[in-house]
Amino acid sequence: MVVDDDLDVDERVTRPLGWSRRALVAFGVLGAVALLAAGFLAGQWAPILTAPGDDSAEAGFARDMSTHHRQAVHMGMVEYDRGQDSTVRRIGYDIATTQQYQVGVMEGWLEDWRLPSTTDRAPMAWVPGGRQMLQPDGRMPGLASRDDLARLEAASGKDADILFCQLMLRHHLGGIHMIDAVLDASDDDRVRPLAEQMRQAQQGEIEALRELLKVLGAEPL
Repeated sequence: MVVDDDLDVDERVTRPLGWSRRALVAFGVLGAVALLAAGFLAGQWAPILTAPGDDSAEAGFARDMSTHHRQAVHMGMVEYDRGQDSTVRRIGYDIATTQQYQVGVMEGWLEDWRLPSTTDRAPMAWVPGGRQMLQPDGRMPGLASRDDLARLEAASGKDADILFCQLMLRHHLGGIHMIDAVLDASDDDRVRPLAEQMRQAQQGEIEALRELLKVLGAEPL
């Protein structure tokens, strides 16, 4: 054991025997670094450890609503390209750009949660009794069929305006059922605000689409 004779009595008592001043300083630095590293790792891992799981309502909603939105983006851009009425074309463009942005947000959630963007689970499996919400052929609520999309892609002018309004009206009504399902199931502070924004926007567009169909002399599907 080495005792530093230069130390006063109090310092000899408080300093561990055999430790020099330099060793104590080095030990203190290492301890501080360890604490900082632990805090950093806790900050990095805490969001992952508390994130929604792969079979959660939040993850299911993000995946299914992203798929749902992508169809709306496609239909909106078809109307913008092939429609005639300036108001309907503008709504189509607004829906496409808004929902494409929201797809990016939801994909960001899944990435942050370290979850895959796709799943083998059936659509709406994240909702209790979700199978009953599906259309007879297994499509999610409001999704247009392949034949519907083919008709829209082949239409132009006023015919495209009418069909777009009809299909998007049905699409939004189905989307609101999905939004309500996640709002009933989740208290996530990222999911709920976006879902509420979606609901408000789509409800407003539903009313606008109904009015436009009246102006165009057509009925909902």
